[in-house]
Amino acid sequence: MQAIPCVLMRGGTSKGPVFLGSDLPRDPARRDEMLLALMGSGNELEVDGIGGGYPQTSKVAIVSPSPEPGIDVDYLFVQVMVEQRRVDTSPNCGNMLSAVGPFAIEQGLVAAQGDVTRVTIRNVNTQSVIDADIQTPGGRVTYVGETHIDGVPGTAAPVLLEFRNAVGAKTGELYPTGQPRDVIDGLEVTCLDAAMPMVLIRATDLGKWGDESPAELDGDRELMARLESIRQQAGAAMGLGDVADKVIPKPVLISAPQAGGILQVRYFMPHRCHRALAITGAVGLAVACADSRGITDGLAGVPDDSGLMEFEHPSGRLNVVSHWPAGQQWPRCSLVRTARRLFSGSVFVPETLELDAAG
Repeated sequence: MQAIPCVLMRGGTSKGPVFLGSDLPRDPARRDEMLLALMGSGNELEVDGIGGGYPQTSKVAIVSPSPEPGIDVDYLFVQVMVEQRRVDTSPNCGNMLSAVGPFAIEQGLVAAQGDVTRVTIRNVNTQSVIDADIQTPGGRVTYVGETHIDGVPGTAAPVLLEFRNAVGAKTGELYPTGQPRDVIDGLEVTCLDAAMPMVLIRATDLGKWGDESPAELDGDRELMARLESIRQQAGAAMGLGDVADKVIPKPVLISAPQAGGILQVRYFMPHRCHRALAITGAVGLAVACADSRGITDGLAGVPDDSGLMEFEHPSGRLNVVSHWPAGQQWPRCSLVRTARRLFSGSVFVPETLELDAAG
């Protein structure tokens, strides 16, 4: 067996290994095969690897120094399928993004600067740029703090994320079909590309209230088949081609808020319902609500004077603050996450998977 340096981290409501790009194979195909092996992909429990047996815990972050001026590190996100032996590098993951800044500082890619260190991150999957403010009292990363996020027990140090250019992350357009509303399978939907390509669907149009549990939705085979049909048609209409083997666009059920938030959300990844809400999904929904030309109009509440939007999800709420810098067409979106370093060491893969690392 060969050893690959690895740090297992929780980022937001997700979890997975974080690697230096130089410790993995240069060739993407060989890199992906190695990731499948070390995660244990192809088994519902990922029992022969370090994956968690669920999409939220079968994620990989790869971090490298960035060659771009003004960017500290590049972050490649890899969604490793659980039961299928394949990966998808088309989307970003905002929850795992929460772990990138602390990792970059502790690995020596970015020097700590005072009590709070800003790490500017380019997501390679979407070319989005995100500023992450990391707590570094005394010049060292701390994970201890009083910030609680729904979907994670306890409290931790806050990680502030600001998305600079969320709109058109994959397609270059907020509404890739050319309009804020489309009809697919007889339903009015919004095909949206802001931080994450998504297709928004009213829960009531599919016979749901919108407050169902993820387990209840996952177990509704008729619903899941309908969502997949809509998702694939939306992907083609958005110019993403055949998305049968991709995890984008994400289908999202939206409904009127029930607990004082701005919108109630059930976000799919895409074949299982998220137990909370993806960060990129929340950013996209915030842009949709701010723009209000899509189907969020008539369902969503109104943000407060600070631009705060609270999205209700199965585990609680996720707050996003949107604001318009002078001269910008679309808002920047900020939110607070937490992260935790779980262990560092080596993960082992068979020697038949030759390393030929980038470094």
